Formats: sequence, structure tokens, C-alpha cells
Amino acid sequence: MSLTIGQPVPYLTAPATSQTEFNLDQLKGQFFVLYFYPKDDTPGCTTEGHDFNNLLSEFEQLNCKIFGISRDSIKKHENFKAKQGYNFELISDESEALCQLFNVIKLKKLYGKEYLGIDRSTFLINSEGVLVQEWRAVKVPQHAQMVLDCLSQITAS
Repeated sequence: MSLTIGQPVPYLTAPATSQTEFNLDQLKGQFFVLYFYPKDDTPGCTTEGHDFNNLLSEFEQLNCKIFGISRDSIKKHENFKAKQGYNFELISDESEALCQLFNVIKLKKLYGKEYLGIDRSTFLINSEGVLVQEWRAVKVPQHAQMVLDCLSQITAS
């Protein structure tokens, strides 16, 4: 089963950087963005992280937290976060529980070989824990700004 817009996100926890745990219950009362990306230390994923990081204060002004998610380990995430200077947490989904919930694992092709990987996707969850917007098959340029613009519209209404 995968989530659809308008559905509440079920309770879940997952290990995150800074020796923390992503816990849905602790996020009640604020918006949050979950952006799924394929792999730490790759060009597109690094750029996407920088784009969200550069807009972080604007997201925070709208009472919204940002979380990046991939199947990389916490150790890899910690190194990636420190190297890039990200000021938000990265969630490790080695078990693929979050990936399955949000249905982001897709068949991909690289150099003629097929494999299962994360389809770059972003989800906006409101202060009641309900999925209000999703972006799939994301192209990195201007994406973080599009998410911020959507959040701005939602919080203004």
C-alpha cells in the first residue's frame, strides 16, 4: 500500500543523523518535507541537498522541517551531511520501509543494466500529519523552490 494525497502518514520511526530518530509523533503541529534521493555523494543528490539547505531558513519561517531520505547507512549519511554542511537531518532507510510506504522504489536503467532504485521524489506533510502534496520523478533544478512556493501557498490560505 502506498500513500495518496489526503491520507494521514502512519506512525513511523527511522534512524537519522545527529544521533536522532525520525519520529512522526514529534512532528505534529508543524509541516515537514521528506525528499527521497538515490545516493549520498552523487552530483544530483548533492545539488538537491544544497538547494534545500539554501532555503532552509525560509522553510523554517513557515514552520516546516526538511528531511532527506535514502537507503544509505547512518555512517554514510553523517559523512555526507558533514562534508556538505547540511543543516537538516538525513534519514537512513536501509530496510526500505519508508521507500515502500511512499512507493519510491522503481525499476531503473543505467548503461543498459536494470536495477531497483529510488525514484527521486518529494512529499509535503501538513501539521496534522496528512500528505498534502507529492512530486515524483523530480528534476533537481528549481525543485526545492517549487516545494517552498507550494508550502507558502498552503500556509497563506
